[in-house]
Amino acid sequence: METKQLSGRARTWFVATLLMGTFTMSISQSALSTAYPTLMRYFNISASTVQWLTTGFMLIMCVMMPVSPWLLGNLGFKPLFLSVLVMFDVGTLLIILAPNFPLVLLGRALEAIGVGVLFPSYQTVLLAITPEENRGSVMGLAGLVMGSALAVGPIISGIVLRFTSWQGLFIVFMIVITLVVLLALRTIINVLPSTPSKLDGLSVVLLVGFVGVLYGINEIGKAGVNWSIVGTISLISILALIWFGYRQLHLSEPLLDLRVFAVPQFNAAVWLTGLSYIALIVVTIVFPLYYQLVLGVSPFISGMALVPGAVFLSVLNPLTGKLADRLGFKRVLLIGMTMILVGWGILVLIPGTVALWGMMPIAMLIEGGNAFVMMPAVTLGADALPKQQLSHGTAVITTMRQLLGSTGVAVATLLLSLHGGTASLAGFHLVFIVFFVLELIGLGLALSLKEHRVAMAA
Repeated sequence: METKQLSGRARTWFVATLLMGTFTMSISQSALSTAYPTLMRYFNISASTVQWLTTGFMLIMCVMMPVSPWLLGNLGFKPLFLSVLVMFDVGTLLIILAPNFPLVLLGRALEAIGVGVLFPSYQTVLLAITPEENRGSVMGLAGLVMGSALAVGPIISGIVLRFTSWQGLFIVFMIVITLVVLLALRTIINVLPSTPSKLDGLSVVLLVGFVGVLYGINEIGKAGVNWSIVGTISLISILALIWFGYRQLHLSEPLLDLRVFAVPQFNAAVWLTGLSYIALIVVTIVFPLYYQLVLGVSPFISGMALVPGAVFLSVLNPLTGKLADRLGFKRVLLIGMTMILVGWGILVLIPGTVALWGMMPIAMLIEGGNAFVMMPAVTLGADALPKQQLSHGTAVITTMRQLLGSTGVAVATLLLSLHGGTASLAGFHLVFIVFFVLELIGLGLALSLKEHRVAMAA
């Protein structure tokens, strides 16, 4: 199958359809937490049980991301994109009709398979169809879609739940994705060459190690954990992942080509996008806790206090992409890491309580810094790889980002629990110090980069 070229209106519709599907699936991640209390009452389940709708989703996503390069190379993009959309639709329909919670979990698992495959694949396709000198702008648009989805997900969920039942939320997702399917039949084409290869079944089995590692990470800081069981699962999972890594380096056709880590520029990009994502996800989880438990505001106010930061992130994403294309990636990454570092640094230097009006601009500074780092770092890493390794590179970056983000949340939770519970100001201050130091490492990574595009233009 030959690579097809896109131009003009065909390209515009292709990208619009791709981003519309991705946007809707992104919303499905962040929107569901608003419906948790309703689901707990409807199915008569506990908070720890309903949380599996998010935890299980994340675990399955992590397993599917490394499989995406093989699927992309063997199925072609159009069949893969349509399959992902249909699977998401089927899972959503199952959730709507589910008479019990286990079937809701099964539907959620089908959604997670679709999202786990799509997230690396859509980034690979956008990078592949875009000239290198314009990649920053296009990936900035991709960052806008994902950032906006994170921001508006809970808002859309709240509006829908105000006027209808929890099933209504999933009906909205299903209607939009069905429309995207119909649109994709006309607008999506195969833009990447087919690279058929044999699926290594053992590698797929070993990927379950990601599930065990993430499970162990998410248990950190929780009360009443049976650490003999969790420790055993974590150890077996780590060994499985070590075996997976060894196997990928010795297969002639690896499921996930880990040789991309041998490229210094790509390696730095992986850690930069991961560190910026840690900052973003820790802010969205830790700051609302600070607002409610230290400042004593309501859950509604704590949620609304995050809106300016999310909007700032969404506005900056497309602009930072254009800046990276114009000024070079090193400068943009340094701006972003400095913003993140200054945000955490302010919190480190202030020993007492920071008022809500002071916390909001700090959150904006950290989230705005993420816009200067996360997607530009993805583009920087892609530029360092040959075209045939793009799908492997984006799968590695998205998987590592998920793992590092989960680890960041677990570390923050553990640090808070060390100081007598989440209401302790000392616990929050310790979190601020640790993440300041972590992002200092990120600034060092950005400083060590060479400005590859400036060098190419010289």
